[in-house]
Amino acid sequence: MSGTLVLVRHGQSEWNLKNLFTGWRDPALTEKGIEEARAGGVALKEYGLTDFDIAFTSDLSRAQHTLKLILEQTGQTDLETIRDQALNERDYGDLSGLNKDDAREKWGEEQVHIWRRSYDTPPPGGESLKDTGARVWPYYMMEILPRVLSGQKVLVAAHGNSLRALVMILDRMTRDEILELNLATGVPMVYKLKADSTVASKEVLGDMSKAH
Repeated sequence: MSGTLVLVRHGQSEWNLKNLFTGWRDPALTEKGIEEARAGGVALKEYGLTDFDIAFTSDLSRAQHTLKLILEQTGQTDLETIRDQALNERDYGDLSGLNKDDAREKWGEEQVHIWRRSYDTPPPGGESLKDTGARVWPYYMMEILPRVLSGQKVLVAAHGNSLRALVMILDRMTRDEILELNLATGVPMVYKLKADSTVASKEVLGDMSKAH
């Protein structure tokens, strides 16, 4: 058995609440999002994970704030943390800041669905899930995975799509399968990895059915 990798999506943001495409824009957490992040920290504490060796997060404040709130609950507010744009949310390009319903009126239901749900068709000026993976996967392989394989306990607080890219390779999901996956805000996923980097076990510390 090798180390432990915990993935958690940031708590609800103000733009999640307003049904806006967010991407690399930087709205704050809502009060609900703050509570979700704290609940994720409590879940990790109750699970017995209060001794992480290092944390990774994105360059966006909603993920950083979520991580801070989780670490307050686990009693590790001084944990070494690395921030990197490689873990940022998918860039929605020209859709960023638009209400999803307004976008459907402008471009049509089918086109917006393709941009949101296809694997490799990006919105104008933005990234597809494949594009997001192209920056997430090398960062994971070079910076995160070696620490887990050395036996460390690693916490990653990031975003729906950057984490979906990681879950895709960890859970060996196909392109079609990953398109159906949604990650709930504030719910930790605990992976135990084998020495060959494959997954020995996975536990979800919360309700993924509340994903949006």
